[in-house]
Amino acid sequence: MTRKVFLKLLGLFALLLVFHTVVMEIVFRGMLSQAPVTTFHRIAGAALWSGLVALGAALLAAAWLALRISSRLRQVVDFAHRIAAGDLTARLQSKGDELSSMESALNQTAERLGQSFAEIESRRQELAAMLDSMQEAVVAVSAEGHVLWSNAVMQRIAGTQIRAGRSLVQSVRDPNLLDCVKGALESRSATSGRSSSLAPGRTFEINAAPLPSGGAIAVLHDVTRVEAAERSRRDFIANVSHELRTPLTSIQGYVETLLEDPAPNGETTREFLGIIQKSARRMSRLTEDLLALAGVESPDYKLARQPMRANTLVEEAVESLGGLLVDTGVDLEYAGAPAALVLADPDAMHQVFGNLIENALKYAGTGQKIRVGAKQSGSIVEFFVQDFGPGIASEHLERIFERFYRVDKARSRDSGGTGLGLAIVAQIVQAHGGHIRAESELGSGATFFFTLPIAPAAPAVA
Repeated sequence: MTRKVFLKLLGLFALLLVFHTVVMEIVFRGMLSQAPVTTFHRIAGAALWSGLVALGAALLAAAWLALRISSRLRQVVDFAHRIAAGDLTARLQSKGDELSSMESALNQTAERLGQSFAEIESRRQELAAMLDSMQEAVVAVSAEGHVLWSNAVMQRIAGTQIRAGRSLVQSVRDPNLLDCVKGALESRSATSGRSSSLAPGRTFEINAAPLPSGGAIAVLHDVTRVEAAERSRRDFIANVSHELRTPLTSIQGYVETLLEDPAPNGETTREFLGIIQKSARRMSRLTEDLLALAGVESPDYKLARQPMRANTLVEEAVESLGGLLVDTGVDLEYAGAPAALVLADPDAMHQVFGNLIENALKYAGTGQKIRVGAKQSGSIVEFFVQDFGPGIASEHLERIFERFYRVDKARSRDSGGTGLGLAIVAQIVQAHGGHIRAESELGSGATFFFTLPIAPAAPAVA
């Protein structure tokens, strides 16, 4: 660059010098046309030397000016390269000459670019944070089907395979998602669908829409819990309807029989009325259990928890519920409990022990016993109710705390069970911050365990 500038300036000075020489030649020839030849030669020699001196001075001036301008231009070029490389902090130092206005304008441009990029980066980070905080999975693709970006939820679902620049077809193997994105790209309109193979055991609603840039964006909403709740609601309604239909049908049938008999037999009437009473009690028990379950599952359910000794809870349960075992041939045995203080609602615990002991009584068998006790383990106390009946098969242990789930449906209905007792117990224990489980082997009885947290120590009073 220095050579080019120098040559241009030198050429300019040379042209000026030649023009000056030609003009001087013409003028001197007119002025000295009548003068002696020797005088003309002296003047010509002086003019030649003066031209050579001017040429040398021009060369030095051109070299100095070329170096100065070249240095300034080199700084401008370096500044441009730094800006192009992304260094928006680069600035030019103004020298206070003719190039200062250009340098000042370039500095202002760089500053504005820096502010614009900083604002864009800030908005990009805000958008990324907002997308990552969403519960839905989001992925954007280009018009060619390559991933532009995805939020943290989508990355957890798809794993490390999904990343920017990679084809969506290679990142996600779910055909429903690919079809929705493809439809949005081709039709340039919103498409929707459902996916159940993107993640095991989870169902997603897919909504894909085109982007102004030519790509598309897909939002995946997890509806697994919604579908489970809807399925649970349908099952609950079906179970309640079935449980109510059976005693209602029985009541209706026996009442119609009594009404149609013109001369009812006293013994037959008494037998039918007993069956009607039994069915009515079953309906009443079912209604009470439904109300109790609705109460403990309600968000407004409150517990009056207070510090109570574990052994006191067990002893009171054995004493107050012993009447359930009268005339059954089953003994209710106190198996010991620690004196540790636990946080518990006395009324709720009475219902828990009552349901567990009543459940054990159904399967204990005549001449057997039911053991009730507790053991301390660290910061919790684990209570247990044990029977020595036929036991529960392992495939039922994970589901026995579900509503209306019965291991032996015929026997449970004969004994008046509603299938809600263990579900109520599970809800109450969870409301206390504890856990419930069951252990059993066929032929060796079953044991139900539930835990309660130990009450925090009261501060010492001086």
